[in-house]
Amino acid sequence: MDGSVARDGFATYLERIGRFTRERLIPNEPLLEEFGGIPEDVLQEIREIGLFGISIPESYGGLGFGMEQQVLLTIAFTQASAVYRSRFSTTIGLCSQAILDFGTEEQRRRWLPGMAAGTITGAFALTEPEAGSDAGNLQTAAIRDGDTYVVNGSKRYITNAPEADVFVLMARTDLSIAGAAGVSAFAVPADTPGIRVGPVPRMMGQTGSHATEVFFEDCRVPADALLGGKEGSGLKAALRGINHARTHVAATCVGQAIRLIDEALGYAAERRQFGQPIAGFQSIQNMLADSRAETAAAKALVLDCARAFDRGPPIPYADIACAKYFASEMVCRVADRAVQIFGGAGYMEENAVARLYRDVRLFRIFEGASQIQQQQIARDMLRNGANLA
Repeated sequence: MDGSVARDGFATYLERIGRFTRERLIPNEPLLEEFGGIPEDVLQEIREIGLFGISIPESYGGLGFGMEQQVLLTIAFTQASAVYRSRFSTTIGLCSQAILDFGTEEQRRRWLPGMAAGTITGAFALTEPEAGSDAGNLQTAAIRDGDTYVVNGSKRYITNAPEADVFVLMARTDLSIAGAAGVSAFAVPADTPGIRVGPVPRMMGQTGSHATEVFFEDCRVPADALLGGKEGSGLKAALRGINHARTHVAATCVGQAIRLIDEALGYAAERRQFGQPIAGFQSIQNMLADSRAETAAAKALVLDCARAFDRGPPIPYADIACAKYFASEMVCRVADRAVQIFGGAGYMEENAVARLYRDVRLFRIFEGASQIQQQQIARDMLRNGANLA
């Protein structure tokens, strides 16, 4: 990561990221599936341009951008494959923010500078076979034994687990307490004996992103790995990272929708039927117009959330849920229209819309499925009213 951001300012950096996306990330998309991940030379460029550090304060080696700036950057770089984002998303969101807000100063100094430089990858170990949205039901146990905790359990769908240098682990430290109160957070080095990462599964989309199982088998974790040195605050740390990540996911959906619209618009202008470009047909125009209107609405919503995030506290949890819910549902509709505009060509792997169609489907599931967002929105309304005035 160079010092040009501080010299030239955010607007110039945002323009630079847009150019990097167009000139380096998008042209290299075919390699993601060929290599089963991001080629190392491209990953090094991502490190050097600073994308691992956008959410980490300058005092820890990051770029120190606010949430609105992070959202604008995310919209820019996610106009390329979301696989690129997945490689550093757990570091800039879920992991770094939990450590930043809940870790000790020693823990921050140990992990955040490397995260900002992209030399330390974080993986967020929360989800289990029987505990996903129901995070308070997690069963992985961390039992105190002298100056260590002995961890046993398993985690599922852990993004970047094979590349991880540190796991931000949620585990139950008090088996006598049900629910969130008995859960604690740990920053566990990935090379700790007793940690085993499962094989990379084949997924419907986002090929090149690695989300695996992680097994903890009599894994002895030093007591100083307990985040903040305090038991029982694990799900609070998780929620901090999750709401940061949900805001980024909403922005990612906007970026992916912009790319899909660009692909569909370009094809509609070139493809000819009945003696004219198909863009001249009202049915095609309707799909393009709906896609633009919905993308614009999602962009406005996520930027509004980001500004509220920057003004906080409190973090606008219900508004973030609205943004994540609307944007993830929106991008799937846009993807479907793009395939429809391409017609049979949209079903062919040679066209980016086929891959994007598969990739965006995940956004309605991870970081809280759409039904969980609906539940959280409704519960907040019942407690606090609609708050739309």
